[in-house]
Amino acid sequence: MSDMCIDVPGGIFNYRVGAIIQYDGKLLMAKNSGDDFYYTIGGRVKFGESARETICREALEETGLPLEVERLAFIHENFFTFEPENKKCHEICLFFEMKPHHKLKEIRQSFEEVYGEVGIHWLPISKLDEYKIYPEFFKKELATQDRSVQHIVSNRSV
Repeated sequence: MSDMCIDVPGGIFNYRVGAIIQYDGKLLMAKNSGDDFYYTIGGRVKFGESARETICREALEETGLPLEVERLAFIHENFFTFEPENKKCHEICLFFEMKPHHKLKEIRQSFEEVYGEVGIHWLPISKLDEYKIYPEFFKKELATQDRSVQHIVSNRSV
């Protein structure tokens, strides 16, 4: 099955999912060695695969644990420039809170992607302002504990 990343006139449309994994007041984030920012565990939805199936598959691949979805938390419509091709990107990302798991302390330290090794990091939720993270709205929204599904639009393509 193909990833739901589609070239369109003028740019790229991307459909992905992200996992909100919390433990002991910390948020699980990933970081490539060549980048200066952190991002969520997750990935692109494959054609014919549901968003829930995708996040469970991606969480297992990237953490080594069979995590389950607690709830859909955010629908993020994100406009940005995709580097290094310098293409405009319109991305829809569904962020799911994952259920607590008794082995969260044992999550692997890194995983491999086509672009290299990705490290796993536990960032204190109370100190997210000190880190460069994507999505940026996590810095404010995760602290509020609002249990409704929120639709957030970000535009960094200007």
